[in-house]
Amino acid sequence: MARILQATCLALAALVLAGCAVVEDKAPDYRYRLTVEIETPDGVKSGSSVIEVRQTLVRAGSSPANQAVERRVRGEAVAVDLPGGKTLFALLRSDNDIDWVSRVYVLLTPQRREAFEDAMDNVLEVTGERTLPRMWPANVIMPKRSAYPMMVTFRDPADPTTVALVNPDDLAAKFGEGVKLKRITVELTDERVTSGIEERLKWLPQVRGALVHLPMSEYPPVGTPLPLYNTLTERDFSQDDG
Repeated sequence: MARILQATCLALAALVLAGCAVVEDKAPDYRYRLTVEIETPDGVKSGSSVIEVRQTLVRAGSSPANQAVERRVRGEAVAVDLPGGKTLFALLRSDNDIDWVSRVYVLLTPQRREAFEDAMDNVLEVTGERTLPRMWPANVIMPKRSAYPMMVTFRDPADPTTVALVNPDDLAAKFGEGVKLKRITVELTDERVTSGIEERLKWLPQVRGALVHLPMSEYPPVGTPLPLYNTLTERDFSQDDG
């Protein structure tokens, strides 16, 4: 009797594990170049960054409805040097999507009805230079949201508390008359992943979490936005998920 109960328990355990098991399939990895072009009185200024996205197709159990993609990123924000010694940074996130950098190229992929794992290969078909729209169109999963990365600048690059949000529709407010965004593009590439942002922001390697942590005694009243330096993290500027 004891052996029967033991065998039954082992069988049930096997069923439970089978239902919860995570099976990983390979999805295509890729690299893309993110380029930001700015019109200035001194001509067009640009900066770019090569970003790598490594994808894994994850299935929780055997149900197709539970399929998902895990994405890991290597790369850093785009820096554009502008007149007057100022620098614009296009971050690895958007205003409302912290995972923007890992999904922006996928969202440019033509939408077709096909098996989930086959659709992952479509990202490699989006070749050539593609200009990002200002807003995602209604046929993608993030309609009515900005397709642009979040943009910031520093009054003093040596001081993270001087970070300030930049409106992509009004660059002149931060960088002076005649400065405006020309376009933002992405393009598949085999080039090496960009590195070196720490040379511009020397404090970045020491940051863990928020750029600057606020003491509890300095938190603003409930309902008041936190300072930008307390909401941005090091991963908005640089990621290396291996």
